[in-house]
Amino acid sequence: MAVQCVVSGCAELPPGPTARNNNPMLVLNGHMTRHRHLISSAAVALIAALVVPAAASAKLTELGAMADGLRGVCPENCQAVSRTTGYQAKIGPDRALFQAPEDGRIVAWTIGLGKPGPKQTSFFNERLGGESQAAIVVLAPAKKLVRQVVAKAPLQRLTDYFGTVVQFPLAQSLPIKKGQYVGLTVPSWAPALQIGLGSDTSWRASRAADGCGDTATQSALVGAHTSVPFKCLFRTARLTYSATFVSNPAAPEATTRRKG
Repeated sequence: MAVQCVVSGCAELPPGPTARNNNPMLVLNGHMTRHRHLISSAAVALIAALVVPAAASAKLTELGAMADGLRGVCPENCQAVSRTTGYQAKIGPDRALFQAPEDGRIVAWTIGLGKPGPKQTSFFNERLGGESQAAIVVLAPAKKLVRQVVAKAPLQRLTDYFGTVVQFPLAQSLPIKKGQYVGLTVPSWAPALQIGLGSDTSWRASRAADGCGDTATQSALVGAHTSVPFKCLFRTARLTYSATFVSNPAAPEATTRRKG
């Protein structure tokens, strides 16, 4: 479920007739120059330390890699992700964009933020629990679309980075196993949603099937709230985030010395 805020006013978007939100949405996207802010030089050094020593055997991959400058749609037809944890289920035929291809660690994450205006920002702050914040979480899959948090990054305040693509290196990397997901947790709101895309693009939210349109109830996986079904599928939209993945270094092959 998203909340929409345009120049003429702000409102919750009506949910679809079922657990899936299949309503097509229009969007006007402006040109944007990509800006990437590295939050901590110490964290950058940590990433280098993780990657460089194992360069011959470890792999560096961007899960859910975004096109240059991809960000949320605000301020035009501004929509925000609100009070939920989500992950991108599909873009075209690719259903594994945010699943680890093998065991490894998440060392940074990136989010492309729209630029809501002052009135839009005030509306979201007042309606959705305060200042814009987000973090990434590692989700282990279970039956019936249940996902459980097994690792999470610290929440980051986003307001200062509206209108940019910002990367947050992690001072403590997150372990992730093959097949586990990287999700985006938003306990308040975040202008991190692209809309009006093809019907083969969709994301899942941590809400029950009968609560896809509920923005009043907190469903973000924070605190003790760590396991829930991801029953809500929102089509024609993309969450604008990605995660930097480093695979575990492969063990060196054993060698046998021949006597004599």
